[in-house]
Amino acid sequence: MSQSRHPLPIAVLLLLLAVALFAAWHWYQERYLRPFADAATLFDGQQLRLPTELAGPGPIRLVHFWDPACPCNVGNQQHLTELVARFAPRGVVFYAVQKPGSRGHLPAGLSTLQALDGLPGAERLPASPAVGIWDGEGRLAYFGPYSEGAVCNSANSFIEPVLEALAAGRPVSAANTLASGCFCAWR
Repeated sequence: MSQSRHPLPIAVLLLLLAVALFAAWHWYQERYLRPFADAATLFDGQQLRLPTELAGPGPIRLVHFWDPACPCNVGNQQHLTELVARFAPRGVVFYAVQKPGSRGHLPAGLSTLQALDGLPGAERLPASPAVGIWDGEGRLAYFGPYSEGAVCNSANSFIEPVLEALAAGRPVSAANTLASGCFCAWR
């Protein structure tokens, strides 16, 4: 007995499967994989102001600027969780500003961040994730990225030294920074 084989339908099915796999791979690559750009981004904090109800003397205030659609936030969130655990008991108050028009929420570990609807001057941010830190007198001490490079953690962070200095009563003035890293456009 001879079996009749139909190679054309099998070939068409394999071709469709290959096209579907290529399309899925391409979509994933466009959505989640980005080449690390070596171009530096200027974070100019001169325009940033705390809302009136938060301005002036008070605790050290850290404002996290984030975009839920930005894949760079994933690596940043664990670091931010560690910052909250380490510095909130020392009196640092944490806030979050979400990119206008975006949808999403911070993970459960960051639910203690107080959401702000906006910040005067935030509409001109160059990129996210970014952070602004105001000292106990209400002056902007630092504005820029969490770190430089493709990933962010406590080993390469700019934030811990700033918070340590402010907590020790030492002044910090770094409202303008230039860094290359994993950033997404804010505007």
